[in-house]
Amino acid sequence: MPAITTLRSTIAAALADNTRYSVYSHPPATPVANSLILTPADPYIVPTINDRTSVAPMAMFRLQILVPLLDNAGNLAGMEDDIVRVFQLLDASSIVFNVGSVSAPSVLTIPSGDLLVCDIAISTLTEWS
Repeated sequence: MPAITTLRSTIAAALADNTRYSVYSHPPATPVANSLILTPADPYIVPTINDRTSVAPMAMFRLQILVPLLDNAGNLAGMEDDIVRVFQLLDASSIVFNVGSVSAPSVLTIPSGDLLVCDIAISTLTEWS
C-alpha cells in the first residue's frame, strides 16, 4: 500500500471526534451532514527536494467540514465549533502539518438536502512507499 494511502488513514484517525462528526479518509459516494472528509487538494502531490539529497512528496489535502443547512446562524456556529476542534486535533497530532486558510462557507446541494461546507487546506511531507 502506498505511503500516501496510509497517511490518509492516519490523518483521518487523528481527526476523529465521534461526538461531533464522522470522518472519511476518502470522498464518500454521498456526502452526509456532520462529517469531515479528507480529499486530495490541487495539486495533490508535489515532489520536494530535501537538502538536494532526496526527493520526497509533499501531500496536500482539503479537510471538508459539512453541517446541515438549517438556519444560517446556528449552523455557522456549529461549523465554527468543528473548525476549532479540527485545529485542536491537528495540534495534538504527532504528524507535522502545514495548515493553510479556511475557506468561506458555501452551500452544497445534493439530493438528500442542502449542506453548509467549508475547507481547511493542509499539507505534510511524507514518503513514496
